[in-house]
Amino acid sequence: MNFLRGVMGGQSAGPQHTEAETIQKLCDRVASSTLLDDRRNAVRALKSLSKKYRLEVGIQAMEHLIHVLQTDRSDSEIIGYALDTLYNIISNDEEEEVEENSTRQSDDLGSQFTEIFIKQQENVTLLLSLLEEFDFHVRWPGVKLLTSLLKQLGPQVQQIILVSPMGVSRLMDLLADSREVIRNDGVLLLQALTRSNGAIQKIVAFENAFERLLDIITEEGNSDGGIVVEDCLILLQNLLKNNNSNQNFFKEGSYIQRMKPWFEVGDENSGWSAQKVTNLHLMLQLVRVLVSPNNPPGATSSCQKAMFQCGLLQQLCTILMATGVPADILTETINTVSEVIRGCQVNQDYFASVNAPSNPPRPAIVVLLMSMVNERQPFVLRCAVLYCFQCFLYKNQKGQGEIVSTLLPSTIDATGNSVSAGQLLCGGLFSTDSLSNWCAAVALAHALQGNATQKEQLLRVQLATSIGNPPVSLLQQCTNILSQGSKIQTRVGLLMLLCTWLSNCPIAVTHFLHNSANVPFLTGQIAENLGEEEQLVQGLCALLLGISIYFNDNSLENYKKEKLKQLIEKRIGKENFIEKLGFISKHELYSRASQKPQPNFPTPEYMIFDHEFTKLVKELEGVITKAIYKSSEEDKKEEEVKKTLEQHDSIVTHYKNMIREQDLQLEELKQQVSTLKCQNEQLQTAVTQQVSQIQQHKDQYNLLKIQLGKDNQPQGSYSDGAQMNGIQPEEIGRLREEIEELKSNQELLQSQLAEKDSLIENLKSSQTSPGTNEQYSATDAARSSEQVAELKQELATLKSQLNSQSTEITKLQTEKQELLQKTEAFAKSVPVSGENETVTATKSTDVELLQETKELKSEIKALSEERTAIKEQLDSSNSTIAILQNEKNKLEEKLTDSKKEQDDLLVLLADQDQQIFSLKNKLKELGHPVEEEDELESGDQGDEDDEDEDDGEDQDHI
Repeated sequence: MNFLRGVMGGQSAGPQHTEAETIQKLCDRVASSTLLDDRRNAVRALKSLSKKYRLEVGIQAMEHLIHVLQTDRSDSEIIGYALDTLYNIISNDEEEEVEENSTRQSDDLGSQFTEIFIKQQENVTLLLSLLEEFDFHVRWPGVKLLTSLLKQLGPQVQQIILVSPMGVSRLMDLLADSREVIRNDGVLLLQALTRSNGAIQKIVAFENAFERLLDIITEEGNSDGGIVVEDCLILLQNLLKNNNSNQNFFKEGSYIQRMKPWFEVGDENSGWSAQKVTNLHLMLQLVRVLVSPNNPPGATSSCQKAMFQCGLLQQLCTILMATGVPADILTETINTVSEVIRGCQVNQDYFASVNAPSNPPRPAIVVLLMSMVNERQPFVLRCAVLYCFQCFLYKNQKGQGEIVSTLLPSTIDATGNSVSAGQLLCGGLFSTDSLSNWCAAVALAHALQGNATQKEQLLRVQLATSIGNPPVSLLQQCTNILSQGSKIQTRVGLLMLLCTWLSNCPIAVTHFLHNSANVPFLTGQIAENLGEEEQLVQGLCALLLGISIYFNDNSLENYKKEKLKQLIEKRIGKENFIEKLGFISKHELYSRASQKPQPNFPTPEYMIFDHEFTKLVKELEGVITKAIYKSSEEDKKEEEVKKTLEQHDSIVTHYKNMIREQDLQLEELKQQVSTLKCQNEQLQTAVTQQVSQIQQHKDQYNLLKIQLGKDNQPQGSYSDGAQMNGIQPEEIGRLREEIEELKSNQELLQSQLAEKDSLIENLKSSQTSPGTNEQYSATDAARSSEQVAELKQELATLKSQLNSQSTEITKLQTEKQELLQKTEAFAKSVPVSGENETVTATKSTDVELLQETKELKSEIKALSEERTAIKEQLDSSNSTIAILQNEKNKLEEKLTDSKKEQDDLLVLLADQDQQIFSLKNKLKELGHPVEEEDELESGDQGDEDDEDEDDGEDQDHI
């Protein structure tokens, strides 16, 4: 407040004394008036003065205006005036064009008033609650005021809104408002709210913001829409940029598919308004946010696949090859396609198959490379094409091979009708434009990045320099141009290409050293004391010479590692060499190129370093420094250690493979053992069942044997023998069937035993086979041998059980045969005359059995009928009990209600008595006679008491 008074006192053109007094009087009216109309008129007057006399109104009226917001919420008109006045005080948007000092002073004024307003957090919470009002005159100025607060002191206001209950949710409701003014200003409010605050961004995203914003963009006409589409796209960028949670939510919500209609721009050339260009530019940037190289690799990869599956990549490639597209949109589309295909094999393969709509059709890569090496094209477009080519080759060995193959003699088109990508790169490499030299060198280096096969293949490339002269290899031509003293940008590009080519490729190093002029040229460049501009070239020459030493396989006698190090020590000096090598990483443009993969440079002079090359420098600088300081003995020791390590690694890998095979075999054996255990348990259960069945058959057989023994006695009656003879064939048939089942079970068990024997033999052979005893560890071998021994014991017991079972079955079969023979002999020995007697005896016994069974059945039927009757009686009694219980509950409820009514009546009667008593006293005081009435009332009261007692007795009786 002191600051504000100081500012006010220092103003030369401040308000007149009369205006100050007017504002003071208006504030007094707002504070003291009891009539709402007076307060409303006073606030309206303050609003009209707040733009011109912002400081005075802010100092004197802010507290009163906040009080109005708290106390007069029922009147929307005065609330709207108060919010508009506060907005005029806090906001800097209404300032006219004034001097720079006045503008800075007004900005300070707005931030100071904002700080005063938010000092009490309840003021912001009050403002959020006012936004729930649907009245236009309250909601719209409230939205503008909160937006202004966020613009002035964003982080502080964001924190207050974040901790207020349902604060963000209330603001999200603005997007659903049917009035476009409030909806559009709500989008601006959410822009300010979500800026640089990840927590609020997540809350807004999970409040269905993506769905609502995409709906608004669709309603407004996608890229053909107005500034509302632009505001929605900026808000979407705020929610998604550097927020992995929201990006994942956006992808899983299938919102990427809804972005495809944005890029259906058509072929007409007249539809590119300034707003459409802005909208499409923001849409492309939003796609890049989802596939940015700075995102986690997994999230980027999933978004790239989704964009290919929904056809978004195809739509972008259509814009890429279309005619009449503005240059900035074309450049941004190339950058977007670059990041959509970067490191994604499926997308890279699709991009390789895209053709330009020309006659004959040319691959899109070739058309883009033609733009890159054409010096007439805009600089930003050439940078975008280079980035696209780099992203196409990033982690794409297939694409690298296709690019290098276009340079090999067997694949070059003899007719010369079509230009290949490799020919364009070579043309750019040796053109007179230094920027084309640099771009072609970097592009060719990316075709070799991390691919030793293509580095060796590129050594086969031969170039025809002039007519009549023999062809020269591409490697030799690069060194020739390097030694001719061309521009720094050209030399830096060629040196980066050579360093990438020779690293991790001893064959390429040998080819490079085979030219006797290369090493003297490098040492001469490094040893000279040149200016600051040439220091970078010296550092790159030192790096190339260091690579030639570190990756040297000592195949050339004159250029072995030791001789090259001696040459450096004599001609340059080790310390000087290391110092020159350090010039690379100390260069100011080195750190800039190492930050982002995209070659984003303001002017061509800044195009010095490539992002991937900075990684190579960081990787090789330390190892080359160590290699230079090492002695020959240390090199020999290191080579010996390398050889031993390689041998050790080969042995370790061999044993690792053996251990993997061993683990697989152990797993198989464990599975086999577990299956064998299960089968063994099943067999044991089957054997126990067979044993029990055999015992039953034995008992039946013994019973029959006893009965036949009785029949064979001479004193046995013919009737009993005839009865047994009548039952015997059924028993014998049943025995035959059971014996056949036992035989089939025995055959099945024997076949299973044979399978287990063969399996155990295989296991024994696999365990005792040569090599496996060395592979298995002692513990595993012991376990497998114990398991096999257990299996053997279990199978031996099974075999013994089966053998005993088979002997018992044979015994039963012999006894059965004997039994049959005896029965036949017995049937023959029975005389014919006794047949009628035996038949009558059997018939009589059968009749008796039938009668008994009928009686038993009738008894069972009667019992079941009695049981059903009892059950029905029980069910009916249960139902009646339930009905009685319900009636009892209803009666209890009625009883409680009647008791409550009686209590209420008693209370009322007591109140009436008290009133009558008071009236009597008043009548007595006035001199009126009241005796008869007293008696009557007392009688009535007695009757009422009697009735109450009767009612109480009735209730108790109930």
